[in-house]
Amino acid sequence: MSGKRGLTHNHANRILDGSSMEEAAARLLPDLSAPSCELPSWGKISNERAYKAFGKLNISREISNVLLDGEKEDLTTYQGNIENAIGLLKMPLGVAGPLRINGLSAKGDFPIPLATTEAALVASYHRGCRTITAAGGCSAIVLNESISRAPAFIFESSTDACRFVVWAVDHFESFQKIATTTTAHGKLIDLGCTVEGNHVYANFEYTTGDASGQNMVTLATQAICDEIIATCPVKPTRHYIESNLSGDKKASSRAFSSARGKKVTAEVKLPQEIVRKFLQTTPRDMEDYWKISAIGGVLSGTIGIQGHFANGLTALYLATGQDAACVAESATGITRFEALEDGSLYASVTLPGIMVGTVGGGTSLPTQQACLKMMGLAGNGKSRALAEVCAGLLLAGELSIIAALSAGHFSRAHRKLARTRKPS
Repeated sequence: MSGKRGLTHNHANRILDGSSMEEAAARLLPDLSAPSCELPSWGKISNERAYKAFGKLNISREISNVLLDGEKEDLTTYQGNIENAIGLLKMPLGVAGPLRINGLSAKGDFPIPLATTEAALVASYHRGCRTITAAGGCSAIVLNESISRAPAFIFESSTDACRFVVWAVDHFESFQKIATTTTAHGKLIDLGCTVEGNHVYANFEYTTGDASGQNMVTLATQAICDEIIATCPVKPTRHYIESNLSGDKKASSRAFSSARGKKVTAEVKLPQEIVRKFLQTTPRDMEDYWKISAIGGVLSGTIGIQGHFANGLTALYLATGQDAACVAESATGITRFEALEDGSLYASVTLPGIMVGTVGGGTSLPTQQACLKMMGLAGNGKSRALAEVCAGLLLAGELSIIAALSAGHFSRAHRKLARTRKPS
């Protein structure tokens, strides 16, 4: 038996986990028996409805007490944020910083709330924040803002598709007026059309004020589509509100090369003595490791060059009420390190897809609102500042992790902090 055949045979045995092929096949057949219980959907949430669900699902009082904190939690607080509510998920909340930001919108020293269950994460970002602050802070700029919704229109022929594009572009100003009827904060700023045979992918781009804006642009684009279907002389045979072109909640080269949400950059220059004191390594060693990691990222096919943007973004998004799924599109970008002739380290991050808001969505929930207030970034007029803080935080995270890897401290930190858990 060849090596590959042997590996395949061993893999198959692991999948079967001791079962025969017949037993495994039987387990995989559809089970058409009645469900063990019927659980209706409920949009209007309350503790009473949660307890009814507990009864139907045979959930014990012990579990329900944990989910509702012994009936201390009032689920109606979260009306409009969730359906079928049965309790609250609690997780540790840490703080890093203060992080000094010298931005066009964010200026000052910011405590950074981070919600995570990963040991060593807050400590790593805290170290990076202290390093940046000791150097006088990082500069941060929102370079561009745009979020899109991309409907698709299907026609009888490519000729009709092209006629539609001409008509749509000519009616852009009327589309702008329609969008304003659905939102006081969002503005339609551009329209791009991609023709593929008899299909048209129309990319409507908006600014969304201080909201993250996914729902806002959906409602505005729906109103525009309704007007198109009612008035366009070239009638599509079908249309869909989203074609998957916009890059919503996924990493895409389109968003990476332009902007989705807020495109932000942050940079810092660290003197050699600060690198040694706070990061226990040297600028040259950090640059050398960055080069290795950049090539490794290219070899693995990642979009962009960065170490762990998703770590800091997820923790901050959870703490501040952002749509955590947007980390999929937000955690792309470029990290760059250079050891300068004067012995210092230049470090920068550029992120084209920071999806954050300071109003709407989960930002008004009690804990999340408290975290935003702690940062001084709650409410109107604060979303650009929050985006700049995001970039500064990720710069701090890149400095800390690359320092640890370049100096050989990475596993030591995890061993020290992740193995001191309270015994279960």
